[in-house]
Amino acid sequence: MTIAEQEFRVRLQEWRPDLDSALRGLYGDEAPVVGERLLQIAHERHDERSNDLRARDRYRTIRPDWFQEAQRVGYAAYVDEFGGGLDGVRDRIGHLTELGVDVLHLLSLFAARVGDNDGGFAVRDYLRPDEAHGTPSDLDALIEALHGADINLCADFVLNHTSDDHGWAEEARAGSTYHQDLFLMFDHDVEPLAYEASLPEVFPQMAPGNFTWESTLAKWVWTTFREFQWDLNWANPDVMVEIADVALRLANLGVDILRLDAIAFTWKRLGTNCQNQPEAHLIAQALRAMTSIAAPATVLLAEAIVGPNELVGYLGRHDVERRECALAYHNQLMVQGWSMLATGETRLARVALSRLTEPPSSTTWFTYVRCHDDIGWAIDDADARHAGVSGVGHRAFLAAYFRGDFPGSTSRGVPFATNEGTNDERTNGMTASLAGVTAAIDAGDAVEIDIALARVAMLYAIAFGHGGIPMIYMGDEFGQGNDLAALDDPDLAADSRWVHRPSFNDDARVERSDPATVSGRMWSTLRTLIDARRSCPALHGAAPVGYIDVGADQVFCWRRRHPRFGELVGLANVGIDPVTIDLAAIGSLEPARQRVDLLDRTATGLDTLGPHQVRWLASPQTYPTVPAAPGVDVARTGRR
Repeated sequence: MTIAEQEFRVRLQEWRPDLDSALRGLYGDEAPVVGERLLQIAHERHDERSNDLRARDRYRTIRPDWFQEAQRVGYAAYVDEFGGGLDGVRDRIGHLTELGVDVLHLLSLFAARVGDNDGGFAVRDYLRPDEAHGTPSDLDALIEALHGADINLCADFVLNHTSDDHGWAEEARAGSTYHQDLFLMFDHDVEPLAYEASLPEVFPQMAPGNFTWESTLAKWVWTTFREFQWDLNWANPDVMVEIADVALRLANLGVDILRLDAIAFTWKRLGTNCQNQPEAHLIAQALRAMTSIAAPATVLLAEAIVGPNELVGYLGRHDVERRECALAYHNQLMVQGWSMLATGETRLARVALSRLTEPPSSTTWFTYVRCHDDIGWAIDDADARHAGVSGVGHRAFLAAYFRGDFPGSTSRGVPFATNEGTNDERTNGMTASLAGVTAAIDAGDAVEIDIALARVAMLYAIAFGHGGIPMIYMGDEFGQGNDLAALDDPDLAADSRWVHRPSFNDDARVERSDPATVSGRMWSTLRTLIDARRSCPALHGAAPVGYIDVGADQVFCWRRRHPRFGELVGLANVGIDPVTIDLAAIGSLEPARQRVDLLDRTATGLDTLGPHQVRWLASPQTYPTVPAAPGVDVARTGRR
């Protein structure tokens, strides 16, 4: 028996109970047969793994917290907007290493529907890159180059649906009952109407309703997101088998993080909103077990933009903890960051974040300021009441503030998809445009540019200092603003999310070393944050986070305590006035003279913060100075 086979059997022994448990919950009496089919696939895909990937498996089995390490920094970009294609992305690796990135989330990587495709999320082929981006060989070369530069690849894995020109959909149209059963299809509208009674609409303006009549099939097809995105029937075990096989094939390409897109929508139940059903967690558990058995170098990221109280479930936090995804997006931290910026006070953020259940210590977050999608103002009504505000009113305020319609706002956001039932409006816009940088540049106001850049720096310092993997959205390293030309493009104008999906700005990159430019200042800000993270092991993702009332509503205070790596206290002044606080109010924090601000090691008077200033306070004995240096090295990646 080979060493690889022995390793497979050891992992199988550890993870089979998780797989069997999930399958019993999903498929009842059919579970044993489904399990045997899945394990056959797991064995075959494991046997196909390259020697390099098996070495990666071994290292990450020994270091299962690799994705929690404080050195991790992520970057998100569309393939075409970032590099024009796969070869162009490979040419940008130097940009990523100079910035200090070691996790790259590439959007719209795989072949999408021809024509309108929801920004690449109407997937035509799970395993082949889009022809416009390059060939499978180009993808192999890119992944090899990324791994050679110690950069981990995160790729989207759309679980809820495929495009209507995916091979399975084409077979279904051709009359294959096997493939028709992979989707949710109905001969009559009785069942669709029954479901619609309790279903919300994701894109009420672009795609009202949740079902589409498919004339070729003479059937109603479930289409939660768009009429060309056909929902998969996860109640059919064949879907689990097919999708698990795709997951392992993606892992064998060298994908390090599988982003489980729309995981919360996967399971349907009559009389509910068909979101966040218990079975969605069992699907995540089964896929986690499969990758852990056959390809443990690959971890799962939950794209579950759900209510705050439901979020940590996708990391496995339940009455009885179980192993689901290793990573999830910290949507609440993002929303509360913008809320604090708009209001200049922190009470709601402290309430909302303190009420979140702590995730399992073996998991962590993707923390972010912006992403490729719209911002839904996920202010929980109960959290709002505890903070003394109206949930409905605060959501309306945030929508107005960030579209620039509130007195004093300099934001240049673009509205998106108002829910006519609740009147909740979502918001689009690049970080610089939402934070006022764009308006200040347009006005030629140097003072306002300073203020706006300080806002952006504050938001990123919170995301970087909170723990987890902080994500930089492409263009933010240059303070890039909205692409308003997208609103005049007939192919894009119906979806205003394209305003915050601009092309990479090569001119701004040239300016990154010039401290007199916006690009240079943003680049310097992010480099400072990245270097500070490298010196701060308490930002390891396993450390629990607490939120502290320091007696000043304009100061957001959080504390991370790791049993091995020590303590970090973050202080963010979200207001427009300087503020002085009593550091003793933080509790165990040592006197200021025994602490250092990792973001400004020469600073004194650590109890005072200027407008929008952030401090990371730590013991200098615990956190030695790490020289700033571009590129990715052993200290950052943990590579041996």
